[in-house]
This record gives sequence, structure tokens and C-alpha cells, in this order.
Amino acid sequence: GLETFRDNLITDDLAKKRVEVAIISFDNQVKIVQEFITADQFENPVLTAQGQTYMGTAIHKALDMIATRKSEYRNNGITYYRPWVFLITDGEPQGESEKVVKEAGDRIQQEEDNKHVAFFAVGVEGANMDKLGEIVQRTPLKLRGLDFREMFIWLSASMQQVSHSKVDEQVALPPPGWGAV
Repeated sequence: GLETFRDNLITDDLAKKRVEVAIISFDNQVKIVQEFITADQFENPVLTAQGQTYMGTAIHKALDMIATRKSEYRNNGITYYRPWVFLITDGEPQGESEKVVKEAGDRIQQEEDNKHVAFFAVGVEGANMDKLGEIVQRTPLKLRGLDFREMFIWLSASMQQVSHSKVDEQVALPPPGWGAV
């Protein structure tokens, strides 16, 4: 799926320079797999599901990374698009306090309300969709089967549309045919 995402983005001359990707994995620990990098420099990592799910901690890490990146842009006089966060999980928060998870959910709400990020949650087989719905503001989507490829095709097409828009412009996105509410 990630390879398809990259391949679709790099065919668009504007998107491959404007879209930046970072990846965080979370199980018994939260790891930055890929710092922010443009789509044309992105290399596909191998990700596996294992261990517990430090979801709240990962959410905080993602939002911290975005805040740092936006600060770098502002300090250099560079305008930027509203960042998107895609949380993809096969479970629910485990191994960390409920307080950390609640604070992460509160932070998502604040960031969404202030239009600082657009935060999407995707549950794969076995994900606790009710719990995801408690954490995020937008209705989480359940991936149909293991159709990561279609999800990432949709994501790359959406990113291409956004990259061709003006900063702060509303962009109509195609319906996500890869997922269900």
C-alpha cells in the first residue's frame, strides 16, 4: 500500500515536491520510522503488527512532530497546507494509562477545532472502532478486508488534489471506497 502511495504521488510533479510524509510505528514502543521527507525521497518501510498498542503516546508524538515542522516552515517564511494525520491500527490503546489516551483525544479535538490538523483514523480487522470513535473527532473508517492498496491510492489522489489547491482552500475529496463507517 505504501509503495502504491509513493508511486502515485511521484507521478505528479507538484505533489512529489509539496507532499511530505512521516511515519511513526507504535507497539510496545513508539518509533519514528521516517522523519518528514518529500514524496519523491520516500522509501517504503516494512511495518508489522506486534505487541501492545501505545496509541495515545503515538498520537502525541505525531502532533509534536507536526508542530515542530510547522514551526520550521514559519521560521523560514514558508506557507504550508493543513497537515493530515492518518492513524491506522488493528487494535485499541493498550499498555498505557487511560489518562494518556484521553489527553491525546483532547489534543486531537483542540487541533481539529483550531484547524491545525486533519486527523483520520482507520481500523483494520480486529480494531475497536468504538474506542477509536472516542479518541478522534472524525468518524473512523473500517478498512474493507486488507485493502491497503486502495486506501493509499485514495490518499495519494487526495494529496494530489490538495497540493494543487491554494493554501487554506477547501478541497472536495473523493469518497473513500476502500472503507466503511
